[in-house]
Amino acid sequence: MNHQANDTFLISIMGRDRVGVVSAVTNYLFETGANLADSAYAVLGEGFEFSCVAEFSAGSSAEELENGLGALEAIEGARITVTRFPFELQRRESGEITHVVEITGGDRPGLVSRMSDVLVAYGANIVRMSSRRVAAEGGFVYSTRFAVNVAGARLVALENALSNTAGSMRLECTVKTL
Repeated sequence: MNHQANDTFLISIMGRDRVGVVSAVTNYLFETGANLADSAYAVLGEGFEFSCVAEFSAGSSAEELENGLGALEAIEGARITVTRFPFELQRRESGEITHVVEITGGDRPGLVSRMSDVLVAYGANIVRMSSRRVAAEGGFVYSTRFAVNVAGARLVALENALSNTAGSMRLECTVKTL
């Protein structure tokens, strides 16, 4: 392995979902000396997406990591991308989640765009976002969650704006403080 001090990489993997993906990937990373910082895993339809920032005190190359991950049976055929991570690992205050906004109801094209515009207008930083489509009687129900950071002074006005926007699309909106 090509050794350098404190190499930090963004590792992104997308493939067909199956039991054992997270275990196989994180075991490999542990065995190669990775210290995981932020990481996320999501099932997307029949596929999955795994991403993480991994720091290697002993060093490693992106190509070696891609090849090693590519040899794992649990993620055979997955698209693997390893690139240097050029940012600090410590989150700024705006990266901490203060509230979770959940929008539920039927399919509404433009939902994410409209709601994220409202969040921006009130200075809320989206830290994470997820959306799910669940089969229900007569079709599907959608649930979109925004984990955000917003200053308390703007919260009441933001909640009203989010509720009004969701209501105009015949959707329900809840905001929870963490």
